[in-house]
Amino acid sequence: MSTRRSFLRDSALVAGALGLTAPLDPILASALKKSTSSGYGPLQAVNDLTTGQPLLKLPAGFSYRTFGWANSPFDDGTATPGAHDGMGVVRSDGDRITLIRNHEVVAANGIFGASTPHYDDRASGGTSTIVFNTRTGLVESARASLSGTLQNCAGGATPWGSWLSCEEFVSVTGHAADAYDARSRDLAGLKHNHGYVFEVPATGRATAEPILAMGQFRHEAATVFQPTGDVYLTEDAYPAAGFYRFVPKRPGHLAQGGELYMLKVLKHNDLRGDLPVGKRFSTKWLRIEDPEQGNSPGSIDGVGVLKQGLLAGGSMFTRLEGCYATADRVYFTATNGGISKFGQVFAYFPRSQTLELVYQSPDAETIDYPDNVIASPHGGLLLCEDGKTRQDGQFLMGLSSHSELFRFAQNNVLIDKPVHGHEGDFRLTEWAGACFSADGRWLFANVYSPGFTVAITGPWARG
Repeated sequence: MSTRRSFLRDSALVAGALGLTAPLDPILASALKKSTSSGYGPLQAVNDLTTGQPLLKLPAGFSYRTFGWANSPFDDGTATPGAHDGMGVVRSDGDRITLIRNHEVVAANGIFGASTPHYDDRASGGTSTIVFNTRTGLVESARASLSGTLQNCAGGATPWGSWLSCEEFVSVTGHAADAYDARSRDLAGLKHNHGYVFEVPATGRATAEPILAMGQFRHEAATVFQPTGDVYLTEDAYPAAGFYRFVPKRPGHLAQGGELYMLKVLKHNDLRGDLPVGKRFSTKWLRIEDPEQGNSPGSIDGVGVLKQGLLAGGSMFTRLEGCYATADRVYFTATNGGISKFGQVFAYFPRSQTLELVYQSPDAETIDYPDNVIASPHGGLLLCEDGKTRQDGQFLMGLSSHSELFRFAQNNVLIDKPVHGHEGDFRLTEWAGACFSADGRWLFANVYSPGFTVAITGPWARG
């Protein structure tokens, strides 16, 4: 690790690297493969079994029910917050599924929930826990499970029955410091540092203590590679971001500490532009000397960990979002990566320590900003779209093992009869938090705004 003086000197070089952009080559862009699949068939408007309104478009035979709306009451009578983001199934007990859901609230308006464990009594983000009965299709309980955190974006379920909730906002005590977010000016008065990972158990109370060794940066998603217990982490930073690995001292006991590393792709420092799909790249891991250094020395920039990794030779991605581990690989997405800047999907193979680009979007019409990702029990991947370009709504997209895309569900939220105080047109709102029940019969997902969760079921074997 450089001394402070050399670090400041070298930071100017890194700043130049952070400003690089990958130019779009029109010839290469036009040559990108556009491969689509019929999937489960054409989409049609389907009425919600809860509200009776046609909030989604789905293939024939599928049905859904909404629950957990923003402003709806928890079991204790307090209101559910909005900004429904990452989510996971953390426990399955017969017909009962326990979900933990993030609320990506960026505000200093105080905590939510009547007796929720909280970290910073000024911060307004956190998580809620819901028990859903797959036999009846109804919610059995809903409660606040963590509060006092900030911009809880994504995260990931662990094999031992908990949820890792990730803060996407870096701040230091007495300041609202995030170089990438204009909302900083509205967050004066926070009482603790932010930019951490918190663990929330399926049952019982969360400790509401950050896992400092997992780093202070713009955390997005976290996923546990079960064969080793290592946790892989994405960073939603622009114009450069890192891909990280946390090696715990004791697998399954993350609060006991460990070491944080950034990925280096050999001979490829910049992974943000055009790359050959399907080619494997060799990698190595670079240790982050000070994972708690959220800011660069002498600066309030929110990229202290990122700069450490880049100065050591780590590789740059852009806006890394969803992250999901299977038995032999870890998938992650770069929302605005690739030659067209409309998204990349990578796979990292821990045993061979290799990286592969498995898909890149040729244009916004094909897929516009893939965000959360999950491996489907029915084959392939499911991607949550968070687009900024198209005007025909946001989709849950299927990506087959042959790199064929299809639209599975469309946001059709045009509320003409108020629901928990919400009405209006939300069709351009992103999808988030997709996850399946253990038996594969139910797909859960969030519509970020106005904020509600859906449970979808139907003829999965047909598609």
